[in-house]
Amino acid sequence: MPAGASAAPRHRVRLDQPRAPRRSLLPEYDPEAFGRFSERIARFLGTGRFLVWMTLIIIMWVVWNISAPGDLRFDPYPFIFLTLMLSLQASYAAPLILLAQNRQDDRDRVTREQERKQNERSIADTEYLTREIAALRMGLGEVATRDWIRSEFQDLIKDLDERRLFPHEPARESDEGDR
Repeated sequence: MPAGASAAPRHRVRLDQPRAPRRSLLPEYDPEAFGRFSERIARFLGTGRFLVWMTLIIIMWVVWNISAPGDLRFDPYPFIFLTLMLSLQASYAAPLILLAQNRQDDRDRVTREQERKQNERSIADTEYLTREIAALRMGLGEVATRDWIRSEFQDLIKDLDERRLFPHEPARESDEGDR
């Protein structure tokens, strides 16, 4: 054994294999499922149905604790327990709403990124097609078209007529009969 080496071998971490799961004292949960749950709650808290139900529960709570016989009342007049319940509901509702908003922001961010990439591709495609059309126009400027050849022939015929190399002869009767 070389000098300075310890007697106990060190355990090497293998990077090609996943780590073994560690025990944790914290409860495990699926963040995606919890996020969907929070979004459902946030959507419900933002409805008129929630406000109607909450109003009815509070009215029944107050009416019961005012008009019920003394031994059946569970929250006398200052309604401290009702205040505690409403505070508890608000303390859970606010973070759930914020979590739902954060998830929506994340979805919006991904959507914006995808739209930005699509816009970049569209711009690149448009620029490519513009260059191709310009190249075609430049190429067509050098190609002889049927109209150009026809006009050149007409100019040549006029030029030959002017030089009188091929004077116009009256049509012969035999030519007309053959037609």
